[in-house]
Amino acid sequence: MSQTIESSGASWKGQQLKHQQTFIDSVDARVRIIAASVFAVSVVVSNHFSVLIVGLLIGLGLAIAAKLKTQHTLRRVVAMDLFMVFLIVLLPFTTPVTAADDILFSIGTLDASKEGLFHALMIALKANAVLLALMSLVGTMSATTLGNALAQLKVPDKLVHLLLFTVRYLDVIGQEYKRMRRAMKARAFVLKTNQHTWRSMGYLIGMLVVHSVERSERIMDAMKCRGYKGHFYLADAPQLERCDLMFVLVCMPFLGMLVGLNFL
Repeated sequence: MSQTIESSGASWKGQQLKHQQTFIDSVDARVRIIAASVFAVSVVVSNHFSVLIVGLLIGLGLAIAAKLKTQHTLRRVVAMDLFMVFLIVLLPFTTPVTAADDILFSIGTLDASKEGLFHALMIALKANAVLLALMSLVGTMSATTLGNALAQLKVPDKLVHLLLFTVRYLDVIGQEYKRMRRAMKARAFVLKTNQHTWRSMGYLIGMLVVHSVERSERIMDAMKCRGYKGHFYLADAPQLERCDLMFVLVCMPFLGMLVGLNFL
């Protein structure tokens, strides 16, 4: 099985993830991308807590159905929620207070508004629901499969090429970074909060950029030698099968419920 996008992201830190095959993996990649996009739009445009809670539950259900690794998924969600914590803390103070009963509490001359808190909580719910859905539907497919599906959905070729090259060589850059870090440790380098550490890390990042540019030039020369003319020849689009139609039938009631709750 080719490496999934989730595995590609984890390999930067030397982690190896083994994804278990599920019903979602047998669904056509184009159907999964469209379902994830419709779900994300339905959740993001909503301003009702009921819709967002249902969306979050659907995201959790998709994560369970896709058999995502619990520890790895929680690490990703917590990393994003750390930014949400700052949003929840700061947004109530930056949202104007429209009425006296809109004040949640005050710290000196600063008033925290209920509306700002509600907006922050809604943004946090939206982000978590969309993240779980994307990790379940899109993150469990390989980069090649995702690129082919996006191209068949008429996404611009340059964006598709950029995605494929980024995911393909992210692990290569990670290996180069780890090699350079091992060389620094072999020379007794220890991370500290001093000028020498900042200068050394700056040199590390600069050399990583230089090596990446040099490698990209070699790769481009090698591709031109093999007849590359700025276009990838993709496989023929597969026909929709019975499992794809079943997935659509299962998703339609949930998506319809999300849309319907917005009008209640």
